[in-house]
Amino acid sequence: MLPAPLVVASAASAAAPVLLIYGDSISAAYGLRTEEGWVRLLQQRLKTEGMDYTVANASISGETTLGGRNRIAGALQHFQPAVVVIELGGNDGLRGLSLEASRTNLVAMIRAARKAGAAVLLVGMELPPNYGKPYTEKFRATFSEVAKAERVALVPFLFAGFADKREAFQSDGIHPAASAQGQMLDTVWPQLRPLLKAPVKPR
Repeated sequence: MLPAPLVVASAASAAAPVLLIYGDSISAAYGLRTEEGWVRLLQQRLKTEGMDYTVANASISGETTLGGRNRIAGALQHFQPAVVVIELGGNDGLRGLSLEASRTNLVAMIRAARKAGAAVLLVGMELPPNYGKPYTEKFRATFSEVAKAERVALVPFLFAGFADKREAFQSDGIHPAASAQGQMLDTVWPQLRPLLKAPVKPR
């Protein structure tokens, strides 16, 4: 039986390859209607681009890299994705968890996805300056170092272009507002697009 959080967000066709979004509250559209989130906007863009994919969203609010590592085998077995977007690590940083442990968990997820035959896109995050320069710099570097070592595509910072704009966030100051969801998709798209099949041309 499929665990409750592993929900297919959108389907193109039964035979379409699966694009799995594997993240935390940022990709789970926390505080928003599902249709407002960047994952649902991705579904719409794929349709516009004529790309036949089933988009599955296995993101869970509050998820850490350890939680993601613990459940990725089940997600890969269930969805059998062609592409996996890993958007995890932000909660590790906010909780001040070991960055070495985060690195190990990210590597494990990437390797599991590749072993299952999926292409991988790693999505990075940054922390507010109040966490201290040494920790925030090491945190930011973790994503680029893992992506380089594992030779996977990287989005350096999901909030690029609006991180310093208070109006782009919900009242908690952490989760992006609906108005910022399209910008996140635009940030992810250039790195995600090369991992996808060419559009199906009409006959």
